[in-house]
Amino acid sequence: MDAGSRVMELTSPLAMSGVPIFFITTYYSDFILVPDRDRKTVVQALLARNFEFSEDISAFVSPNAMSHGRSKSQSSEPPPTPPPSTVDELQRRAFELLKKRNVTPYIELGLSLVQCAGRDQSQFVDSIGRHSRSRSNGGDGHRKDWLDGVDTKLYTSLISVLATQPRFLSITLAPEDAPSLLMDKTILHAFGDSLVGDTDGELVPIFLDLGNLPLEATGIVSGVAGKLVAEMHMVETGVGGELSYLSTARAGAVILSNEQSMKALEVLKPLLAEDQ
Repeated sequence: MDAGSRVMELTSPLAMSGVPIFFITTYYSDFILVPDRDRKTVVQALLARNFEFSEDISAFVSPNAMSHGRSKSQSSEPPPTPPPSTVDELQRRAFELLKKRNVTPYIELGLSLVQCAGRDQSQFVDSIGRHSRSRSNGGDGHRKDWLDGVDTKLYTSLISVLATQPRFLSITLAPEDAPSLLMDKTILHAFGDSLVGDTDGELVPIFLDLGNLPLEATGIVSGVAGKLVAEMHMVETGVGGELSYLSTARAGAVILSNEQSMKALEVLKPLLAEDQ
């Protein structure tokens, strides 16, 4: 399944259930963050779509294998408007809300991103051909932690890069996953050989300023991604694998190749343009 279809498969059941989410695509995984109060609804919605629990009870596995909070709400009650009943209605509502809040998609000129992951220290070989070992790999009783396997150069490089205030840098740290970085390509050199990934590729983000959207806003990820997949015929042309999405506290970013980002912007701008 390509990335664009995966975003739709994971987010549309939750949007149809009225659950606000944050969506984070990393090098190896997709993460969906949901309000704790909606846990039961999320479980029911995903199980109804034939998702299966993995060994981690908080994670789901697709049978075919990923709204934004801004202003704080004073109530945990569900929104008065019932959730959409069809995908078309979901997309229509999403764009109506974005347009009402004057959200305009834009691309920062000259900004190209790469997505990489921290290299596992076990991939390094010392001068006499032996694989290097983690400091916790011995028999001292110390339990191996997920951080122990990552090259420490990554963290020192990260501190140095943050001091320069880069144009774009997102890092995701999660147990069982190597650190994942989505960053301005111009700072890639600072990490040396501590990263793995397609360092020659160029990804371009389309930003959506969601700072004026309420906490309970739903369907943004699914609505925007679904519209792009449909309008750009991503499934038929095979470019759906290029689409990913990143939620932050006040914004969303649709991430595509340079060529596809320009096409996606042409799709989104008329849909969100002010009425004359």
